[in-house]
Amino acid sequence: MTEKRDPMIPDGEVNPIDTDYRVGQDNIIVNVGPFGLDIHNRVFAVSALAVIAFVALTLVFQREVEPMFSSLRTWLTANLDWFFISVGNIFVLVCLGLAVSPLGKVRLGGTEAKPDYTYLGWFSMLFAAGMGIGLMFFGVSEPLSHFASAFGGTTMEDGVRTDWAPLTAAVGDAAGASRMAMAATIYHWGLHPWAIYAILALGLALFSFNKGLPLTIRSVFYPLLGERIWGWPGHVIDILAVLATLFGLATSLGFGASQAAAGLNYLFDVPLGSTTQIVLVVGITGLAMISVVAGLDAGVKRLSEINMGLAVLLLLFVIMVGPTLAILSGFFTNLGAYLEFLPALANPAGREDINFSQGWTAFYWAWWISWSPFVGMFIARVSRGRTVREFIVSVLLVPSLACVLWMTVFGGTAISQLVKDGYEVAAGADLPLKLFLMLDVLPLAQITSFLAIILVVVFFVTSSDSGSLVIDVISAGGKVDAPTPQRVFWCTFEGLVAISLILGGGLVALQAMAVSTGFPFALVLLVSTVSVIKGLMSEPR
Repeated sequence: MTEKRDPMIPDGEVNPIDTDYRVGQDNIIVNVGPFGLDIHNRVFAVSALAVIAFVALTLVFQREVEPMFSSLRTWLTANLDWFFISVGNIFVLVCLGLAVSPLGKVRLGGTEAKPDYTYLGWFSMLFAAGMGIGLMFFGVSEPLSHFASAFGGTTMEDGVRTDWAPLTAAVGDAAGASRMAMAATIYHWGLHPWAIYAILALGLALFSFNKGLPLTIRSVFYPLLGERIWGWPGHVIDILAVLATLFGLATSLGFGASQAAAGLNYLFDVPLGSTTQIVLVVGITGLAMISVVAGLDAGVKRLSEINMGLAVLLLLFVIMVGPTLAILSGFFTNLGAYLEFLPALANPAGREDINFSQGWTAFYWAWWISWSPFVGMFIARVSRGRTVREFIVSVLLVPSLACVLWMTVFGGTAISQLVKDGYEVAAGADLPLKLFLMLDVLPLAQITSFLAIILVVVFFVTSSDSGSLVIDVISAGGKVDAPTPQRVFWCTFEGLVAISLILGGGLVALQAMAVSTGFPFALVLLVSTVSVIKGLMSEPR
């Protein structure tokens, strides 16, 4: 049996940072019987207390917090839509610039480093962690929603548009509305979210594998803050990362629970409502704990690969039994529509489609930003040995194209059912139910709907599992092998936060917390781009 290599020891030439700080030097180590804790005394304490207080107050004041969450989400997206849209554009431009520049030759882990995972294993993990639940929830519902609003045209009230159509809509034009709907959907699931993930992931990988710093968010800021990252400036960065990750995950878990509940109601008449969703959150959090205890390779990697196999199976089934020619040609048509409408969709100023830009885009960007510590660190952990160019192309383009395909297959099929077959049931249903009603008019509907529920559950488990590992690393001062009980703690509180938000306002409350934690972390990410570029410029190529 060969000895396992320490991923923090570089292979080949690097330009490490000389610091006296040692991973875990500020940690508190406690042993109680067979259980142990190894936690960063300030980051863990502040983050844990903040989360416990939030859960307790939300559960105690359920009725009072619901209007507060609704107002908070509305205010943030209405006043900061220009900011979120601009930030997303900046990350895309920085990523593309790094990919084509000489800095793209830098290899993560040293000039002689080799990848730890095959392309298939690597892609499966980053895709399942980065998009899973969202694709299941929005794959049918978002294209259908945009199509209906674009086809219906614009409406005005007191000189302000009140419709939800993207851009100028396409009133009465089914083909035009379809192109606009798919372009708007792909905009939300293509280059921009993956660029947000890629920037932070690249910084974490570079400063951990090449510079020798702990695998935690504060390390990315060493070129700007120097040794101060080990003090309160660094503590604040890591605490923001923990809270953003926790609430971003809670939003996804809430979407997953609502969709799984809708599917169970559709198939087995399980009652809808918060009780069913809470039972699902509890059960799936328990499964996530089992995976957490198993670890990254045995838990997350295996689940991700199983889920990718099931997702591909469902995808191929819909391609074969759905409007096959329309789907295959639609992939290129939709990609072309995305590129055509991208400048207008990404414009942060002077927008008339305020419901779309604020209610959809601003929320999405804040959600992706709140997910970035989780997905970024997870991608960083599994990306050692890749060059910066290979990393950016793979993380940016491959998942984006996969999202185009997914949305084309599921959203395109649903739109085709509406336009060509006159099937209006899915279009008029609630968001969580649209997927199951689209599958309902295809062969083997009971089987595929049950498979869809399994996919939602396993994506749920994968996200919770991965998120727990990442939050634990941050709150343990960068230690990647911290004791299992503290990972179980974070996994438990991910579920409790989701439950408290479901009871305190449902999806609106979940979205409000994702946006409110996404905003401050967006500022952190903007500053990190400067630090990443400075770090890359000092590395051998």
